[in-house]
Amino acid sequence: MNKMRMINGFGLLMFSVLVLVALSTQAFSAEKDFRVVGSWSNLTMYKQLEEPFWTKELPAATDQQFTATMTNLGQIGFGGEAVLRQLGRGTFDVVHTVIDYVVADSPELAGLDFPVLAPDLEQAYKVAEAYRPIIDKYLQKNFNAKLLSIAPYPAQVLFSRVEINGLDDLSGMKIRASGWTTAKFLDAAGATGVTLSFAEVPQSLQRGVVDGAVTGSLSGYSAGWGEVSNYVYPLPIGGWDHVIGVMNLDTWNSLTPAQQDQITALISEKIEAPGWEVTLKETREGVECLTGKECPYGKSNNLTEVPVTEADLAKARKLLIDVVMPAWAETVSPDVVQEWNDTIGKQVDIQIQ
Repeated sequence: MNKMRMINGFGLLMFSVLVLVALSTQAFSAEKDFRVVGSWSNLTMYKQLEEPFWTKELPAATDQQFTATMTNLGQIGFGGEAVLRQLGRGTFDVVHTVIDYVVADSPELAGLDFPVLAPDLEQAYKVAEAYRPIIDKYLQKNFNAKLLSIAPYPAQVLFSRVEINGLDDLSGMKIRASGWTTAKFLDAAGATGVTLSFAEVPQSLQRGVVDGAVTGSLSGYSAGWGEVSNYVYPLPIGGWDHVIGVMNLDTWNSLTPAQQDQITALISEKIEAPGWEVTLKETREGVECLTGKECPYGKSNNLTEVPVTEADLAKARKLLIDVVMPAWAETVSPDVVQEWNDTIGKQVDIQIQ
């Protein structure tokens, strides 16, 4: 009897050991090294927020349960829409990219950032939060991707080689646009929207191939646009150029609800909130660096800042409502237009017909 008890006890002990081994193996297999593509490596969004979050802050906060292998848009050699297609296929787990890059594959997303829809960053934030569920819906539908974050680059403003005093003076100009809705707005204002890569702009301005170009104030300063321009017009003609962070939907669904909540909270704290704050700072600093004021990034340029008047804002809103929004509405279904009206539309008091 004692021998039988010993055998049973030994069997119970071995069973317990096997259970513990199985659990530890399961815990080990639950650890994840995310394959992450960050945005542009020369900009603050990547250097100060995305890269530190995935390689340092997330591993530390999760006791190394989650780590990341990090690259960026400049290194992988894919266009913006291609990188999200690869994410959807499982090549990457996480991608940070400019939403404007992917609107050809998902025109519903273009509803987030119309030209001059949000003249200031506070309004831009309200607009983004209102449209967030719609962005998430179409990212899942079109790219097999889960929305993690939205944070903008600085306001997309106009650099001009020729003299301008306001919105009316854009008529007849050739201007490099930063996206198709920007090009549509420029056309409505009487200008001609021109497609040029970011790197081509300084030489094109210098040679007179274009009269002006649209990009972020600080990005333009850093790339030398202020050295070949004479005026900066801080109306957000190109919107705010939002960067979205997305996760492959299968990867997202493989996480437990607790893990999903933890990652969501950490991204909100470490990427989104400071991303909006740094954009406010860099939009202001970019204009100051361009217009001869104190510049923390180097020598200031001496561009003339063209004031944005109430008349300009009123005209811009009319062009947006009369031309740009109807053009966008033709690219999406009536259901999408209604979703926009029910979210952003209520926030900005516009209803697209």
